[in-house]
Amino acid sequence: MNRRYWSVSILVVAAMRCSSPEPEHGLDAILRNGTIYDGSGAPPRVADVGIRGDRIVALGALGNATAPVDLDVRGLAVAPGFINMLSWADERLLADGRSQSDIRQGVTLEVFGEGTSGGPLSTEMKARNEARQGDIRYTIQWTTLGEYLTFLETRGVSTNIASFVGATTIRMHELGEEDRPPTAEELERMKALVRQAMEEGALGIGSSLIYAPAFYAETDELVALAKVVAEYDGRYISHMRSEGNQLLEAVDELLTIAREAGVGAEIYHLKAAGADNFDKLGEVIAKVESARDKGLDITANMYTYTAGSTGLDAAMPPEIQEGGYEAWAQRLQDPEVRARVAVEMKTPTDAWENLYLASGGASGTLLVGFQSDELKPLAGKTLAEVAQMRGTSPEETAMDLVVEDGSPVQVVYFFMSDDNVAEKVGISWMAFCSDAGSMAPEGVFLKSSTHPRAYGNFARLLGKYVRDEGAAELSEVIRRLTSFPAENLKLDARGRLEEGYFADVVVFDPDTIQDHATYEQPHQYATGMQHVFVNGIAVLKDGEHTGALPGRFVRGPGYLEKN
Repeated sequence: MNRRYWSVSILVVAAMRCSSPEPEHGLDAILRNGTIYDGSGAPPRVADVGIRGDRIVALGALGNATAPVDLDVRGLAVAPGFINMLSWADERLLADGRSQSDIRQGVTLEVFGEGTSGGPLSTEMKARNEARQGDIRYTIQWTTLGEYLTFLETRGVSTNIASFVGATTIRMHELGEEDRPPTAEELERMKALVRQAMEEGALGIGSSLIYAPAFYAETDELVALAKVVAEYDGRYISHMRSEGNQLLEAVDELLTIAREAGVGAEIYHLKAAGADNFDKLGEVIAKVESARDKGLDITANMYTYTAGSTGLDAAMPPEIQEGGYEAWAQRLQDPEVRARVAVEMKTPTDAWENLYLASGGASGTLLVGFQSDELKPLAGKTLAEVAQMRGTSPEETAMDLVVEDGSPVQVVYFFMSDDNVAEKVGISWMAFCSDAGSMAPEGVFLKSSTHPRAYGNFARLLGKYVRDEGAAELSEVIRRLTSFPAENLKLDARGRLEEGYFADVVVFDPDTIQDHATYEQPHQYATGMQHVFVNGIAVLKDGEHTGALPGRFVRGPGYLEKN
């Protein structure tokens, strides 16, 4: 018997011998008779889980042990809390710290940082970010990434929170939104900012290379920043330079960065975008598996829908976006620029990522998020429908909306294959993400539409793809929702149901868990998740939020505690 199971046996026997434990030595919560998926990928077993404080302290038959929270979860799955590898809950948590739509799917850790992050921010960046805020308004009271995550934790959140430092944020801190390489001195300052973020607890560095100004960064710049991350055992994670026409070349760039920087790397929301590119997925899988066979630590994550969501900036060439939104909007009012952009929007290219064409054009582009109250009624309509309403071409309509709304305008692009999505679910090195905010069907969140993945991504994975279609075994998918990302991120004592680990625990019914959000009505909670504990505190009980806010800032491997 190995040491871990021996220690479990001792704790189980001790608990059974003590029919009424003293409060200081007893348990705070017991989950009895659950079907345990411990996060390792091993077959499930029936056992009890004992929680004391913020830790799991017993696994086994707890007999006569008692606790203030004592739940019979017979017939339900008990698993470690899920890790959302790409969350945009950061701003939403400032409006509502309960993280309702994710908690109700079992997410206990939100990971931020796709290209942009809560810090480091210059004075100019703070002013610009506040000026560009939409429905959710707030004062930026922090400067560094660590200060931002500490601010969220102190304010109160239901989920744990963690973040990569954004390569775009680092670049903007030193270069603004200019299309040029950094000078040697600027690059050294950028590296120093990455070093500071890593020591504050960042997980690594994240890039989003289809968007301006991230698009302007060359590979050698990214390698230089990733080398700093490698010093702290962090990770490089990337929305690659292309997910469509140049997908294979983009994977090669990510592998180059990982190899030259000596760092593990992950692909954000892996996909083959656009019907002409669907068949490239197999080649991508082969490239990644070949690199893994050669010793490179390469992984990916995904969401469980055939549509993505971003702005109309992904429908227009990055070169006209240099200088930021204000400069871009100004250019779009120049007749000569408009004529050129309209042509480029309709012309296939390998020079930049045109998600408008990848989605099949205006009919595959659904408008979901506006800042302007006058334009909000257009949410839920396709770009083709709005163009017909206005009597202008779809390309002219897109440019007009960007100018009128004062923002890039949030849209949903339909550009993926369901067969590809199901195939990705079965890949052993695939983690999962929502690539969305965590919200609630109330208050400020109802001012805009959204992508249904904000409410249904993880329930859809467990319901549609695992239970209904058999794309992967439940125990294996739970491993890739829990211990797999925790190990990739090098998180201490998270991601497993194991003695001594933090008590991030979810209880759900595999037979009924289901997403309900649709593109037409996205603000609908998933169902089937019964109980969720975060750091030992019940946040969801009998399917309802308790109002508890026990989430913590989870720091990466390079964290240096300052005395």
